[in-house]
Amino acid sequence: MEKVFHKAEELAGNIKDYVNIRLDAAKLQAAEKASAIIANLAGRLIAAFIFLLFIIFAGIALALGLGEWFGRIWAGFIVVSFLYLALGIIIWNMRRRIIQLPVMNALITQLFAAEDEED
Repeated sequence: MEKVFHKAEELAGNIKDYVNIRLDAAKLQAAEKASAIIANLAGRLIAAFIFLLFIIFAGIALALGLGEWFGRIWAGFIVVSFLYLALGIIIWNMRRRIIQLPVMNALITQLFAAEDEED
């Protein structure tokens, strides 16, 4: 009878160790996915910031060029500001298709990429 209790205690210890190892593996997998998403997001934000700087400087150059062409600098800036307004309205109206869905798809792809590699 004592042998059965010893085996039951040993089994309970093994189950506890197994559960702890599975929890640690799940934590590591979640940390890996989170760090991959954060690294991807950081890279995209840096690229977006550089692209934003390009857009700003190109807009200033275009405004100055148009202003010189019109003979009034302020007119060039007004034309460029209305171009930005039109672009903003277009992006706002298409935000689900050109921003929301690609971001969601990228996140889902990255979340499930590790699981596909394991299979």
